[in-house]
Amino acid sequence: MDQQNDDDIRIETRVTLSDDFYRLEKVSFRQPGRNGSTEILDREVFHNGPGAGVLPVDRERGLVLLVRQLRIAAKLNGDAAYLVEICAGMIDDGDAPAETIVKEAEQELGYRLHAIRQVFELYMSPGASAEKLHLFIADYRPEDRVGSGGGLPEEGERIRVLELSFDAAWQMVESGRIIDAKTILMLQHLRLQGVAQPDRMLSEAGSAPS
Repeated sequence: MDQQNDDDIRIETRVTLSDDFYRLEKVSFRQPGRNGSTEILDREVFHNGPGAGVLPVDRERGLVLLVRQLRIAAKLNGDAAYLVEICAGMIDDGDAPAETIVKEAEQELGYRLHAIRQVFELYMSPGASAEKLHLFIADYRPEDRVGSGGGLPEEGERIRVLELSFDAAWQMVESGRIIDAKTILMLQHLRLQGVAQPDRMLSEAGSAPS
């Protein structure tokens, strides 16, 4: 079996092909070939920066907050233009991932979050994209609403806020109406942890199940 050693991968050249809203570069690298040979390969890598996302949960009422927003890449691929997703955004220089989701939640959802905890740090498509996502769960309550949400108009955002029961959100996954990977991952995380069960939500919140 071929040995796989990170130190054996040598970057030869990096050429920027496009640098507008995001950056696309062509990377040439050297790797060990079969039978002791060496080969040079070319790949294109899409740099859209690190990102952070959050799935807010109202444990007492068994609800989650999601958003519905335009995703032009999905439309170009023949799918719906508007996708249902968790609240997410790019991490600005100097910001921590948790700071990003606090800002995004107020801008997109109109809610202040509590008990924020990170559950995943991962790549969604490392074959072509350098984006690393930091995914969080957080708590919210009705009294935590601080605005109408909807995103930033100056950035062309027209975001619809969806407050759904977990069952309704999961049915959207099973029916194919939610097709965003990070959102399915986070809803599945809730499901596996049992957090999405209303009785457990009420118990953890300190209230007796009805």
